[in-house]
Amino acid sequence: MSNRDYYEVLGVGKGASDDEIKAAFRKLARQFHPDVSKETDAEEKFKEINEAYGVLSDSDKRARYDRYGKEGLGGMGSGGYHDYSTDFGDLFEEILGGFGFSTGRRSRNSPRRGRDLQMQVSLTFEESVFGVEKEVEFQREETCSTCKGNGAEPGTTPSKCSTCNGQGEVRQVRQTFLGQMVQTAACPACNGRGEIVSSPCKTCRGAGLERKTIKKKVQIPAGVDVGTQIRLNGEGGPGAFGGPSGSMFIVLDVKPHQFFKRRENDIVLNLDINVAQAVLGADINVPTIDGDEKLKIPAGTQPGKIFLLRGKGVPHVRSKHQRGDQKVIVNVAIPSKLTKEQRELFEKLAESLGTSVKPQEKGFLDWLNDAFGG
Repeated sequence: MSNRDYYEVLGVGKGASDDEIKAAFRKLARQFHPDVSKETDAEEKFKEINEAYGVLSDSDKRARYDRYGKEGLGGMGSGGYHDYSTDFGDLFEEILGGFGFSTGRRSRNSPRRGRDLQMQVSLTFEESVFGVEKEVEFQREETCSTCKGNGAEPGTTPSKCSTCNGQGEVRQVRQTFLGQMVQTAACPACNGRGEIVSSPCKTCRGAGLERKTIKKKVQIPAGVDVGTQIRLNGEGGPGAFGGPSGSMFIVLDVKPHQFFKRRENDIVLNLDINVAQAVLGADINVPTIDGDEKLKIPAGTQPGKIFLLRGKGVPHVRSKHQRGDQKVIVNVAIPSKLTKEQRELFEKLAESLGTSVKPQEKGFLDWLNDAFGG
């Protein structure tokens, strides 16, 4: 497999929705499927497309890929036919369907999974670090409570469509370069349902579905970050013809903190100390996400010095017993105004220190690069 970026392979941006990713995959799969394409490298391209879709269509794999690249997938797999969420036969059916053909292996009223839904939930910085239970509210379609999903007014029943004999589709056999194929189209009489509803349900107007507001309590684990997705299985749209419901994807956003900044699982804090504390040293209280911590500032501390508070960072999502660190970057605050007494003291200090200067071997940015690994 190539080392191309998966988003580049499918021709979508990093912010692409699940539907956009699926649409891009279908378009490319129809173009490069080895049984359809005449290009010499069609098979390799199809494998590459399938590998990219196998990762980007899976919320957990996509989140790890976005954060760490292919190396971050580890043992999760990086695509390939065995990772594709639909079996190969369904894929072949889908591709041929793009040309108006059917292999005849599945009818329109076969069980189908419901569509996935997505919503955004905003967290405070503290909630993202420690985890929280949130009540979310969203709307989805559910089986109509009046007609129980058949679309007919109570006391009446749908009748089998005589045009398609209840199949929901009309077919025509044609001979193609791939062999004998069946061209299919939705039945114009019943719009693909296979049934005719003479007296539509007044609640759902014959659709068999009604929109409802749902409230759910969702447990947000500790250590989540911006863009983390939580999947609620079975909480999406209803399946058709006995198929399973889709999923609801909770996409997390985290509000910025007044003082703390996150860098992977570490928390960074910029801290001002005064000149006397830097020169003479001091014991100070440093704010952390867990509360104040004692920190000893050694005498002669330079601006840009970084102190490490072990285990005061963000918990790892998959291991709540592991936490990052807090990095405290010390800045020496230079007073802009002095009292008369302070000025006299600084003047005496200036006389004793002299006026010589010394070039630095390392600048402030060099110290930051050393601290954060470049």
